[in-house]
Amino acid sequence: MTASRIRAACLALLLCTGLSALAFAEDAEKESGKKVNINTATAAELAYLPRVGAKVADRIVERRKEKRFTRPEELMEVKGIGEKLYASLKPYLAVSGPTTIHAKVRLSTSSRRSSPSAASEKPTNAVPAGKGR
Repeated sequence: MTASRIRAACLALLLCTGLSALAFAEDAEKESGKKVNINTATAAELAYLPRVGAKVADRIVERRKEKRFTRPEELMEVKGIGEKLYASLKPYLAVSGPTTIHAKVRLSTSSRRSSPSAASEKPTNAVPAGKGR
């Protein structure tokens, strides 16, 4: 192979690698682009967060009236938001900038427990707890 062909092949390889990295970054940006500014969002927008309902959203708004959030971690000061819930909310939280979530975010099914219908099924010959035969 000549030097010019080697350079052309390396250039083509770099170009393909760069384009694929750019495409990957755009996909990641779409997912991470869903943010809620906890200092400016309405209660309805806060309720778009996963596992956050109207009551918790109202508590966030009330806490914000007392004192603005300076860090997302301060959200754990709100009743009903513990470490586990905060961990699932963290990718969607911001204390500055615009709110970009416009629909309820659902967590993936892999993080949920087994379906309640399967867990509540009992064998037909099961004896209730505390009752002997």
